[in-house]
Amino acid sequence: MLEENVPEVTAAEIARLAGVGRAAVSNWRRRHPDFPRPVGGTETSPSFALPEVEAWLRAQGKLAEVPLRERVWQQVTAHPGGAVAALVEAGAALLVVRDRPARWLELAALPDDRLAERLPAVRDEALTARLGAGHPVTVRPAAGAVTLLRAVAELAAGLGARQAFEFLLGRHLEANPRQYTLTPDGCAELMAGLAGPGVRTALDPACGTGSPLRALTGATVLHAQDASPELAALAALRLALHGSARIRAAAADSLRADAFPDAAVDAVLCHPPFNERNWGHEELAYDPRWEYGFPARTESELAWIQHALARLREGGTAVLLMPPAAAARRSGRRIRADLLRRGALRAVVSLPAGAAPPYGIPLQLWVLRKPAPAAAAPAGLLLLDTAGLDPDGPAQARAAWPDVRDAVLAAWTAYDRTGATPETPGVSRVVPVVELLDDDVDLTPARHLPPPAAGGGLAELAAVRDRLDATLARAARLTPPPAAPVGPAAAQPAAASPSQTTVGELARAGALLLRAGTGTGTGGLPVLTEYDVYAGTAPSGTAATPGPDTVETLVAEPGDVVVPVVGALSAARVVTEDPASGAGAVIGRNLQLLRPDPAALDPWFLAGFLRGTANTRRASSHASTATRLDVRRLQLPRLPPAEQRRYGARFRALAEFEDALRLAGRLGEQLVQGLYDGLSDGSVTPE
Repeated sequence: MLEENVPEVTAAEIARLAGVGRAAVSNWRRRHPDFPRPVGGTETSPSFALPEVEAWLRAQGKLAEVPLRERVWQQVTAHPGGAVAALVEAGAALLVVRDRPARWLELAALPDDRLAERLPAVRDEALTARLGAGHPVTVRPAAGAVTLLRAVAELAAGLGARQAFEFLLGRHLEANPRQYTLTPDGCAELMAGLAGPGVRTALDPACGTGSPLRALTGATVLHAQDASPELAALAALRLALHGSARIRAAAADSLRADAFPDAAVDAVLCHPPFNERNWGHEELAYDPRWEYGFPARTESELAWIQHALARLREGGTAVLLMPPAAAARRSGRRIRADLLRRGALRAVVSLPAGAAPPYGIPLQLWVLRKPAPAAAAPAGLLLLDTAGLDPDGPAQARAAWPDVRDAVLAAWTAYDRTGATPETPGVSRVVPVVELLDDDVDLTPARHLPPPAAGGGLAELAAVRDRLDATLARAARLTPPPAAPVGPAAAQPAAASPSQTTVGELARAGALLLRAGTGTGTGGLPVLTEYDVYAGTAPSGTAATPGPDTVETLVAEPGDVVVPVVGALSAARVVTEDPASGAGAVIGRNLQLLRPDPAALDPWFLAGFLRGTANTRRASSHASTATRLDVRRLQLPRLPPAEQRRYGARFRALAEFEDALRLAGRLGEQLVQGLYDGLSDGSVTPE
């Protein structure tokens, strides 16, 4: 009979514990009669008792010890009140650990029953000191909570209280991607940068998990409100653990029940809900916040804009993430016109598709400033379209993010200081307000920017053509010779086929190191993404907030082999001394890093055999929406080093030929599009 509240794990979590693919867990269940029986979940997604799984894995030699962070996470998921209740309880305890370390050490020395008895008073004191009275953090202790809190404190001893909470919250958000609309860290940092360096007080009226406010530096008071009590509590704890600012958080709908009606803050940062029809149109018809016009039922975003302006001090700045339709819908043209006439709207920035959810559309940042009564309105509106900074298209949106951020902040800083910024065709322009006040008041940046010169200009078109000629010539030189036929069987004795081994066996024997990428890192390191490996491009990602999964072995070194594990195509990259191959880059998510022992394995030999179609087909499992590769099941022949190097040299030549073909394809597309643009805008003649 199992004890109550025993942590349970899914097949995916078992795979994470053992460092294998999910298909391997399914195979274990079929092949091993002694594999633990399900104790919960559903028939299609069963769950298993963690202690039983640990014991089985250890007996099979597949697990040395469950890492502390994984053990804590399993306790979070096993909490009787659910993962969110566990996160709130853990976050409140971590606040005690961080703000009152001496008191926590006294409490931790007590027996469990005394700790459970005395902790609430200390915890409530710490919460009130940082969050004020009436905060939204409600802790409902549950059976076994002391065990969780001791484990969380142990995790904080190694990582720090802030990083421990970030890890647990990040794991929860990762496990429930459809439940939350998140603001990526890069986008939140850009919003904070547009708000300016002197922000001391700030508000997010739809705070979610608190990412935009967390990106501010130097703030002393942060106001956060969200209609979800769970998110309001998690954001309050996250912000309190992040810095020293006083946090004022509330759980209520900001439009219907504003918790901060008297606030006059320096900045408002907000990623509001999009396309809400039930935002309070009927009951808020006479609300004094509608200074620029009463929003239509379909214009909830313009209601959030005016709420933000109403909570700013004079001269304060608001930055809101908006859907592109808000800049062009006819139902909102009167409000947009008044925002322009009175100088409240200062900039509209179109971001690349993929910068923030929903990832399929190019969202916009609207930058507003609360005008002083006697101040003259600016004569022009700054419009930026950052898609022009990304010549390879939407698939590279995240890759181009540093360039996007730098260009936006540079243009905004110049405009904010002087009212002007250099015009860049296809990217930025200060458009006279009078030019925008037509029947539509369409503020979509791309519709008001001068087109870029064809292909960057005739000189650049000529340079692209020259590079294409050289690349095609190189591809011709690298074209593999005809495959040598195997000699007749009668000409020589048939050689025995070499025996096969698998990546998993090689990893267990110490011939290579196998690790999963996380995409997290420090020091501004680039991230090698799965897209880069498939497309043959240089590392293009930016590292996520550093966390406990950031380890040295996840930074690529020359001789490493990197393999994507999601997708139907076979791919493998050998990292060389060239940084463009990934040397020195953090390994991103959905990638596996294989670091072979040079004395045992040639990296090009390894990568070449891993790309075999039949090999990847055998090692792949198929879900309804994706194909996943179990790298440990990939096979390669047992060959002596000299024979490996012979194969490796041929595989390396094939990789060079493939790179040349890819470059030729990209240059050809660039030349063709440049000529289409030039012929259509008159900068290139038909002759």
